[in-house]
Amino acid sequence: MADEQQQERTEQATAKRREDFREKGQVAQSREVQSALLLTSFLVMWFFYVPLFWRKLSELTAALFSLSGSFAVTPASTIQLALLIFGKLALLMAPLLLLCLAVGFLASFMQIGWLFTTKPLEPDFSKFNPISGLSRMFSKRSLVELLKSMAKVILVGFVAYKTVRAEFAAALDLIHMEVWGTLAFMGNVAGLVLMKTCGILAVLAILDFFFVRYEMEEKMKMTKQEQKEEFKETEGDPQLKSRIRSIQHQMARKRMMAEVPKADVIVTNPTHISVALSYQRDKMKAPKVVAKGADLVAMKIREIAREHQVPIVENVPVARALHKVNIGAEVPEELFKAVAEILAYVYNLKGKKL
Repeated sequence: MADEQQQERTEQATAKRREDFREKGQVAQSREVQSALLLTSFLVMWFFYVPLFWRKLSELTAALFSLSGSFAVTPASTIQLALLIFGKLALLMAPLLLLCLAVGFLASFMQIGWLFTTKPLEPDFSKFNPISGLSRMFSKRSLVELLKSMAKVILVGFVAYKTVRAEFAAALDLIHMEVWGTLAFMGNVAGLVLMKTCGILAVLAILDFFFVRYEMEEKMKMTKQEQKEEFKETEGDPQLKSRIRSIQHQMARKRMMAEVPKADVIVTNPTHISVALSYQRDKMKAPKVVAKGADLVAMKIREIAREHQVPIVENVPVARALHKVNIGAEVPEELFKAVAEILAYVYNLKGKKL
């Protein structure tokens, strides 16, 4: 039971996991949003485009009928006529096809932003496994998609039935109308059905959009162990990083200790602090701290200083103040006088000049 609880996906997805899902093409994208936008935009454009469409189609039809009496039927002329008809129809349908492409791109961009990946196109032989195929067929996801499709068909069918039934009485008068009147009536009813269908699809698209988002969030959730493994991959193993820091610290300490024999003086707080100072008048504007340490490190600095006969001067306040200065940094101006007195004392012992 403990293992099962540990494997429960209870943790929210990290930024890296979200990015991994995007690279694989696994994003929260609702097809219902695309369908609703496509049908709505198509219907709106058709409303404004239909007069031009019918006028151009009527002109093409009239031109074909006018040529029918004088048209010489040969293989070459037939092919030429077919190409002409297809070209004209392609020009008429081009705005609608371009609209479909633009709306399809816009619907995807609004949901997931810009995303280009070839991962979904890579062959996945596990999809050919009949057992996994059956499991996907009867999965929770398939059941949800089936229910959504059934709900959409039932709702659209019901609304279409109610709309047509409401116009049934008016349809009885079609026998007294001309052909164009009948076509106009049928077009109006079809437009009314399509508008109501767009409304239904819009509501379903909103519900599906939030459901798909929720479903993807649940899918991206992680176990505690997965979070730990990801942290190790991105940030590195904490134990290894600690070991690296320890090695770096030891190397820095060795370099610091190597500077102690070159120092001019060691300023100490007798029991806790040691600071090594170096001053080269022709190369430095002010004395520099070349090594420092407290407790055991301070004792080691004093030990090395004694081995190499580096003077050790006890001065509690100066030692404490110098211990706050970074290694390699110059002595601050407020300590110039105190440090100069210490160096003068040391140089006097050695017979050197400050």
